[in-house]
Amino acid sequence: MAGHSKFKNIMHRKGAQDKKRSSLFSKLSREITVAAKMGLPDPDMNPRLRMAVNAAKAASLPKDNIQRSIDKASRSDAETYEEIRYEGFGPGGVSLIIEALTDNRNRTATNVRTAVAKNGGNLGASGSVSHGFDRMGLINYPASAGDADKVFEAALDAGAEDVSSGEDGHEIWTSNDSLHEVVKAITPVLGEPEGAKLAWRPQTMVEVGEGDAGLLFKLIDTLDDDDDVQTVWGNYEVSDEVMEKLG
Repeated sequence: MAGHSKFKNIMHRKGAQDKKRSSLFSKLSREITVAAKMGLPDPDMNPRLRMAVNAAKAASLPKDNIQRSIDKASRSDAETYEEIRYEGFGPGGVSLIIEALTDNRNRTATNVRTAVAKNGGNLGASGSVSHGFDRMGLINYPASAGDADKVFEAALDAGAEDVSSGEDGHEIWTSNDSLHEVVKAITPVLGEPEGAKLAWRPQTMVEVGEGDAGLLFKLIDTLDDDDDVQTVWGNYEVSDEVMEKLG
C-alpha cells in the first residue's frame, strides 16, 4: 500500500495482525519465486531477487521460507505467476494503480473489480490513470538510518533524484533505470534498505475528506487482504485532523 505514509501505522482492526502478517508473507514469498524464475536464483546476480529477499528479511520472513521460495522457482510443478496492473478510481476521485501477481487472471480480476465496486470506486481501462504517475525507483530507509541531511547527501552522491524524510523514515526516489545502481552505491553509507522497488509516484495529490477517507481506507484494506494483490498506489492525501477523527 502506498499513499499517505502515516496510514501504515494505524491499526484498524484489533486481532487482525496475524492475518495481515500471513498475507504479507504470502506476497513476499510469491515475489521471491517470480524474481528467481525470471533470472538467476542467486540474489547476488539477480537485482530483483536481491530486493525481494531484502524486503522479506525486513519483514522478518523466516530464512527457511525465503530459501523454499527460491527453490520453488526451479521446480517443474511451480505455479506460473503473471504480473497484472489494474487502474481505476477510488472514493473522492482518487486515482489508484493496483499491481498483482497471479496464477489465475480471472480470479484476480473478479476479486479486484468486486473490491473496488463495493467500496465506492470503479476500474478503468489500462492507461486511464497511470498517465498521472511517474514510474520511478523507490528506496525506503527507517528513521534510524540517519537524519535528513545525512540521507540527502548520501542519496545525492549515489545519483538519486529526490528524497523525502519524516518521522516514519526516508523515501529515496531514483529514475526508473537506475534503482539498482543507486541501491548499490548507497548501501555502504546507510546500510541495507528496508525496501527497494519500482514504484508509481503521483504527479499531483488529491485531498480526501473524512467521509471519503474512511471508505478509501476500507477499499485499500480489502485489496491488501487479497494474496494476489502486491501493491496499491494512490494519489491521495489525508490531513492529520481527518486521520485523528478516523483513528
